[in-house]
Amino acid sequence: MGGYSSEYQISLKSGNVVYNTLDKEKYNVYRIHIFKDKWVFVDAYDAEFSIDRNDFSVLVNETKITFDCVFNAIHGSPGEDGFMQSYFELIGMPQTSCNAYQAALTFNKRDCLSVLKPYGILTAESYYLNLGDVINEQEIIAKVGLPCFVKANKAGSSFGISKVHKKEALQAAIENSFKEDDEIIIESFLDGTEVSVGVITFKGETKVLPITEIVSENDFFDYEAKYLGKSQEITPARLSKAQEDKVNTLAKKVYEVLKMKGFSRSEFIFKDGEPHLLEVNTVPGLTNESILPQQAAEAGISMAELFESAIDEALK
Repeated sequence: MGGYSSEYQISLKSGNVVYNTLDKEKYNVYRIHIFKDKWVFVDAYDAEFSIDRNDFSVLVNETKITFDCVFNAIHGSPGEDGFMQSYFELIGMPQTSCNAYQAALTFNKRDCLSVLKPYGILTAESYYLNLGDVINEQEIIAKVGLPCFVKANKAGSSFGISKVHKKEALQAAIENSFKEDDEIIIESFLDGTEVSVGVITFKGETKVLPITEIVSENDFFDYEAKYLGKSQEITPARLSKAQEDKVNTLAKKVYEVLKMKGFSRSEFIFKDGEPHLLEVNTVPGLTNESILPQQAAEAGISMAELFESAIDEALK
């Protein structure tokens, strides 16, 4: 838990939920904080012990502790962009999230959407900018229209994102996104029902969870809406049977085309009755308020079952 991104506090919450939920009679559970300046095991008294990065072990009171499996609850870098996955693959450590390539690909919104387009997956109209590029506001607006979304390309979905209603606000939105990443994606605004679809590997099967409809009190589903209660999350979503079938099929297709494993949450917006993919999250929030646990509960899966299944899959 932890990480290098602005979402590290949410990750610590998710990690602690996993820690507190897992059956201590069945598992020896250790909280590992991953930060740029330290990798540490944090014991029950909040004492810290350094992780040996050669083999991801820890020395506690002269005793070397090694692990059987890592439960990855890091949102953003380095837990959701492939870095930790690569490290664990190199040292042969099972971990609960998808593999390194899948993590890196889905974390890069532009690349992920490009890979999925040939499979008939619809997306918003988009315009790309890299740090240092000439910014042609007229060209951007001609391509994506107004309002539009300006997003950091390789970042979580909570920071570095703005909804722009008029040309005068475009520059500030671009600067805000560049604070999070050196690449930006600017997308046309899709006016329609927004839904979030959890797809997981559960007891060996790909399982699509009940759909959540997102109704934000804010202008869009931003950090406040997501984490500070400024949104209504309605599970199951108020969709027609046809809409539900379409988005379920599509979310499962995305998971399988990308050869995903572990937990995932894909965001879609319905435009003209068709679901358009916004992005794929591979380490979704696991706090009690988070969407994926809400969906699992609706499907009759408890938090303990959800987390245990992830560990069982990793240990296979």
